[in-house]
Amino acid sequence: MSRFRAPDTYVIIFFVVLAAALLTYLVPAGYFETETITYTDSAGTDQTRDVLIAESFQLLEDGGGDPVRDGVPWFAPGGGIGVSNYMFEGLVSGDKWGAAIGVVMLILVIGGSFGIVLRTGAIEAGIMATIKKTSGAEALMIPVIFFLFSLGGAVFGMGEEAIAFAMILVPLVIALGYDAVVGVMITYVATQIGFGTSWMNPFSVAIAQGIAQVPVLSGAPFRIFMWVFFTALGAAYTMWYGHRVKRDASRSAVYRPDDPFRQEFQDIGSLDIAFRIGHKLVLLVITGAMVWVVWGVVWHAYYIPEIATQFFVMGVAAGIIGVVFKLGDMRINDIAISFKQGARDILDAAIVVGMARGIVLVLGGDDPTVPTVLNTILYAAGQVIDQVPPVVSAWFMLVFQSVFNFFVVSGTGQAALTMPLMAPLADIAGVTRQVAVLAFQLGDGFTNIIVPTSGSLIGTLAVARIEWAAWARFVVKFVLMLFIGASVFVIVAVLMGYQ
Repeated sequence: MSRFRAPDTYVIIFFVVLAAALLTYLVPAGYFETETITYTDSAGTDQTRDVLIAESFQLLEDGGGDPVRDGVPWFAPGGGIGVSNYMFEGLVSGDKWGAAIGVVMLILVIGGSFGIVLRTGAIEAGIMATIKKTSGAEALMIPVIFFLFSLGGAVFGMGEEAIAFAMILVPLVIALGYDAVVGVMITYVATQIGFGTSWMNPFSVAIAQGIAQVPVLSGAPFRIFMWVFFTALGAAYTMWYGHRVKRDASRSAVYRPDDPFRQEFQDIGSLDIAFRIGHKLVLLVITGAMVWVVWGVVWHAYYIPEIATQFFVMGVAAGIIGVVFKLGDMRINDIAISFKQGARDILDAAIVVGMARGIVLVLGGDDPTVPTVLNTILYAAGQVIDQVPPVVSAWFMLVFQSVFNFFVVSGTGQAALTMPLMAPLADIAGVTRQVAVLAFQLGDGFTNIIVPTSGSLIGTLAVARIEWAAWARFVVKFVLMLFIGASVFVIVAVLMGYQ
């Protein structure tokens, strides 16, 4: 009898699309009115944003006054949204600043740029040099790197950038005797723990506080303590798992004896690779690019277009160094060939971004002023939260934000949709608005670690060559631990009247 094989990410999303289409026949469409609010961001600058008015919700009604359930068709011509249109429409939706086309292109550019970097052989040479210098102390790398990436998520909302780092660190940890799961944990998972517990993330907590009319960056001591706790928890869990794998590789969550990727980088340890000046220059370019990205995001609010360009410049510079110093006998055409190969290797993740966006489009989109099923679900969830005691209300907010994140993965987008509703509901339920923001950021950040609709997660898994189903089996227990911890922090925040 053949063993059960978990469905591919594409299959999972396709069935979610079908379920979303069914909801459009069962749930009436609703809409909100919006208003423009002004708030002060983390840099002290006044910003404006259109947000929904919680009490303005209305169901769309037909001429007879009955709610409209306008089921999505199987196929829609003329650029409309139908079930069978979800792939294409999802991929071409949005603009260069966000979902989905901007994120798709960012992923492809990052993949192509690192394809050039990998072609130079600098990563392998750097890995060997690192192994020789850290012999006997490699276990200390896990908590140090974990804390650094968590700090990146907390300070400047690091997310998509983890894909690039994973291309370097996954081979390194495998060569050190761990597995690809450890590489994903110390990069992407660490960023999302920082993202979810941040006291200053400009793309998440700062926007949510501004919309909720809570002083931006307020409540920092509580969040800093929370960040330290969850980051230490994540680092400890990763060290425990990594130690098990290092002692017995068969205990790896992604162990396969014939895995060519694993074998490829385990073989590095038996090679004597010279660490040439060209390799050092390529690694210097990578380091400079990372510093450039951080500088641009933190001090100049760089986003997708700028970050993609920064990585592209890095790839071209690395390729030129590879040609000049004849790293791996590189020729000028190898730069183009390597870029294409790198983009091809990460194409799966880019497509997932469009597919995930297709789910939202089938539900009618995320514009609060347009009658959609998603707006009705959002309003109904708010009504449930309004009917229970304060502690339960706060916990329901956490649960709702965690579930809603499956459909709207963007922290900024989720804040704009949910906080205008959750903030006044918090007042009614006897919960401070600061707690409502806390529930939002924890629900948003932690579920990014497992939801298959996250392009950043799927991109990092693609780099590590881990199937989402295998990842989900491993990480579900850890996500449950995080959720229990988040529940405790939210409850404590309610009891202490967190402001």
